[in-house]
Amino acid sequence: MPHISAADAPTFTLHGTHFTGLAAPSRGAAENAVWRVAVAAGHAKGVPHQLSREEILVAITGEALAKIGEVEHNFKAGDAIIIPAFTEFSLGNPGDQPFEAIAIFPVGGRAMIAGETPFTPPWAV
Repeated sequence: MPHISAADAPTFTLHGTHFTGLAAPSRGAAENAVWRVAVAAGHAKGVPHQLSREEILVAITGEALAKIGEVEHNFKAGDAIIIPAFTEFSLGNPGDQPFEAIAIFPVGGRAMIAGETPFTPPWAV
């Protein structure tokens, strides 16, 4: 069973959000990708996007504003949200404390941002 240390996990930044790749096919996972999402304090508006597969986020520190479809959710440490496939989603942090969550996403899923080509997130490859 592969072990991915935090020190060896690849990191990425996209649209002001920081991602740390944990489990992914390139790191030994066959079915699910898992990553850590960090949204800095004051990063109020997340980028609206859709995913081709369901995504689950579990908040571990701080508080954020998650918008799923037209519904906004106050998303705080200990909470989980389920984002259905092909549903617009954004995650912002209007507060004054950093926010972090763990994301779980099936291998092979793709992200879609308006005006951009659909892509497999690099932290999930």
